[in-house]
Amino acid sequence: MESHSPSVAPPASDTPVRTPLALLGLGAMGSALARSWLAAGHPLTVWNRTPGRAEPLAAAGAAVADTAAEAVASAELVVVCLLDHASVGATLAGVDPTGKDLVDLTTGTPADARAGAAWAAEHGARFLAGGVLAVPPMIGVPGAGGRVLYSGSGELFAARRDTLAVPAATRYVGADPGFAALQDVALLSAMTSMFAGISHAFALIRKEDVDPREFASLLTGWLTAMAPAAHRAAAQLHSGDYSSGVTSTLAMQVAGAPTLLRTAAEQGVSTELLLPYLALMERRLADGHGDEGNTGLIDLLTARKG
Repeated sequence: MESHSPSVAPPASDTPVRTPLALLGLGAMGSALARSWLAAGHPLTVWNRTPGRAEPLAAAGAAVADTAAEAVASAELVVVCLLDHASVGATLAGVDPTGKDLVDLTTGTPADARAGAAWAAEHGARFLAGGVLAVPPMIGVPGAGGRVLYSGSGELFAARRDTLAVPAATRYVGADPGFAALQDVALLSAMTSMFAGISHAFALIRKEDVDPREFASLLTGWLTAMAPAAHRAAAQLHSGDYSSGVTSTLAMQVAGAPTLLRTAAEQGVSTELLLPYLALMERRLADGHGDEGNTGLIDLLTARKG
């Protein structure tokens, strides 16, 4: 009688399975994304309108597609990182994304993202829009502080979260496809205003015997101390009570504004970065809100004219 040995399962591999993906667009950000996925062992197919940009990535192990359609056909997960919404439309024209997971990391407006989601739904694809809160050197570097906001299909985000988290930390901000772009631009707008304040501050000391490096330490410490004002404004917007917790009232701030302007004049510095905000404060004060802080200025910005 023939004897039979019990079957033995092969040893499990310690190597995790990496999701294949396709990437359209190899600018500075797209190339950084590509390098991070390749370094993590993900099979990657890349495409760029200018083929030469793909050569370093091919040397690192990426497959290079001749067309966007070929790249899209190569993987179920497709990431787009192009110049603008118009270039996304031009690139995907004639491409069949049926059954694909489409993630658009192109910087754009909420309306751009919603239009992209509508196009994807019409063509049988799941869609996520992403707002990248990082510069290329931060991509793929743990602890660098990079983050990508995502909105759109929650099912897609849940299914692909591990892969999307390779380049930078992720945060899902809602089913509305426009929310990632909206919050991304809101944060960039706050950053822009902060840079304006920093520029004015350095301009004031520029012609004096003040070491800008030492002043920078004071400046960053001061801005850090003031940052929690965002939480107070959020609480006031939520409650509707704009005077709650206020220590420096609008009346006090407007009274102190001439000192800012006179100092700028003495230092020969333009006030063009200050005047728009000071004008808003004066309008809100004139409307009888001197006991508030600055939160009411938001209502002035959002009030419809005419």
